[in-house]
Amino acid sequence: MKEKIDINTWIRKDHFKFFSAFEEPFFGVTVEVDCTATYEEAKEHNISFFLLYLHKSLVAANQIEPFSYRIIDGEVWKYDSVNAAATINRPNGTFGFGYIDFYNDFEAFRTAANKEIEKVQVSTGLIPSSSGENVIHYSALPWLNFTSLSHARNYAYQDSCPKISFGKVRDENGRKIMSVSIHVNHALMDGYNVAQFVDRYQELLNKKEVNEYI
Repeated sequence: MKEKIDINTWIRKDHFKFFSAFEEPFFGVTVEVDCTATYEEAKEHNISFFLLYLHKSLVAANQIEPFSYRIIDGEVWKYDSVNAAATINRPNGTFGFGYIDFYNDFEAFRTAANKEIEKVQVSTGLIPSSSGENVIHYSALPWLNFTSLSHARNYAYQDSCPKISFGKVRDENGRKIMSVSIHVNHALMDGYNVAQFVDRYQELLNKKEVNEYI
C-alpha cells in the first residue's frame, strides 16, 4: 500500500524541486558500525550473520519515514513498508538479484530470505524481474574493507530507491567493525535523515536477542 504526498504542501517542496532536476540527485556516505553484539548473536543462535544484520537494517529503514518515499512519474509516494532487493552471491563467483519481503519477525524474514537465496543460487543470470519501487537496493562486499563506494547508474532511469552496501567485518580492539555505504536521493531526504537511520541501525546492532530488538 502507498499514499501520494501533496508536493505543494510538503515541507520539502523546494528541496524536492531543486534536487529532482539534477542528473545525479543521489548523495552517499560511508560509515562504520559496531556489529559485535549481532555477530555474537548469530554465532550463539547458529543463524546467518548476513541475514541478521540485513534484517536489522530493514527494521531501521522502516522506522525512518523518508526511506519509504519514492518518486513515480514525477510524484512522491510513501509506502507502508520497504523490502530488500539484494545481490546474492553464487559459488561460481557470479551473483543474481533476489527480492526479500520485509517482516518484523526475524524468523518469518529468515524463512522467506532462505527460500529466495536458494532459488537464486541454483539459477543463472541476473534475474532482473520486477520487484516494485518499495525496495532498498542492497549489496555486500564481505571481501573489502572500503572507505567509500560508488554505484553503476543509468541516468535515463529515474531511480529513487536507497542503496545500502555492507563491507568486510574486521577486528578492532576486540570489536567487530563493518563499513556501511548509504546512497539516497537528495530530493527525498537529507543527511539528517541518513544520520537518523545510522543511529537507529547501531542501536539495533547493539541488541542481542533475536526478535526482541523491534
